[in-house]
Amino acid sequence: MINTYIITKVFMFFLFTKALIQAYLDLRNEKYVAAHSKEVPAAFDHIISSDDHSRAAKYTIQKSRVERKFRTLNLLILLGWTLGGGLDYLEEFLHVLTASYQLGTIQHGVIYVAIFSLINMVLDLPHSIYFTFGIEEKFGFNKTTPKLFCLDLFKGLILGAIIGLPLFALILWLMESLKDSWWLYAFFALTLFQIIMMWAYPVLLAPIFNKFTPLEDENIKNEIQDLLKQTDFKTKGVFVMDASRRSSHGNAYFTGFGKAKRIVFFDNLIKALSAGEIKAILAHELGHFKKKHIHMGIALSLVSTFIGLWILGYAYKSPLFLEAHGLNRITPHTSLILFSLVVPIYTYFLTPLFNIFSRKNEFAADAFATQLVAPEMLKSALAKLYKDNASTLTPDPAYSYFYYSHPPALERIIALESSRPS
Repeated sequence: MINTYIITKVFMFFLFTKALIQAYLDLRNEKYVAAHSKEVPAAFDHIISSDDHSRAAKYTIQKSRVERKFRTLNLLILLGWTLGGGLDYLEEFLHVLTASYQLGTIQHGVIYVAIFSLINMVLDLPHSIYFTFGIEEKFGFNKTTPKLFCLDLFKGLILGAIIGLPLFALILWLMESLKDSWWLYAFFALTLFQIIMMWAYPVLLAPIFNKFTPLEDENIKNEIQDLLKQTDFKTKGVFVMDASRRSSHGNAYFTGFGKAKRIVFFDNLIKALSAGEIKAILAHELGHFKKKHIHMGIALSLVSTFIGLWILGYAYKSPLFLEAHGLNRITPHTSLILFSLVVPIYTYFLTPLFNIFSRKNEFAADAFATQLVAPEMLKSALAKLYKDNASTLTPDPAYSYFYYSHPPALERIIALESSRPS
């Protein structure tokens, strides 16, 4: 018969197996990258120098070592919240703190999650600070000032409170009011919220952190307009984001949906690539849209949310699962928090499956792009991005298979070479 002891043992097995796999793959990757740091792959030797390749290897290895140390700390924090009774202690502390205020269960739950989130933010600060002002600063990527870092942190807190707490309160109300069917209505509420956020993010939220200006470079605009006309892609505008205020990493993305779709380029990217290369990058992104990859991603996210809420709905009715993970003071808000903490431990082992799907889509988007631009142009753009972002060209095969949502650099280039007209 299954009891709390058995489930706890299963949790511990998954938790420490995950930690061992992460450590093993990290060490493999560090060793492999170091062993291949002296020689630039032939496909890149005309764009990326030996010094740039060596720098990317050092950047990859140092990031990996730092992440491994902080991951150990995060494992201890997770155990503290769960089997160590941290969620119960916080609930007891809050009851004592608010006893004289006669708060309702929903108000109590919202205060609980606000305090929990604040504690987790503080615990994560050393990681964020060291990564930004240590690793990124050392390798010349960081442009964030301490003032801007604190301002971003403050804005994030305020937005989290304004957006996240009312949503959490709604879910708590559904759990309290609808009993067994609450999870289904919570799924509909979260789906609606996601749709609203797809509209609100580019229009209302992103401008709080960054400045977006219409693209002015006529050469690039002409290339983009030609591409949009070829693919019959309707957009609300093409914008340049002042990403260089925080980092020298370059990127581009689509945002919004329907008629509100926007194309956003980091200003770093505009400076680093030619008009033809930017067109090639955009052709790749349009490939994701035309091949319905974005729609499939949204559908997969919704299915995952549905399954997760269904499992939580069952676990909340039969609290054996919650108790086995260290929760004794079972309430709607503590159940939601516990579930959000432990589910990633189990779903971690699905990472390679999701990434196989993602890499397949990346190859398909590359193939679509080569129908619109010369493969050499996309190859050149990708090589410059790998160089400017200090992305390693030689990851360990097992590591990249498990973690990479995009194909390794050499695999993408080989695929592009094969698509070159004969």
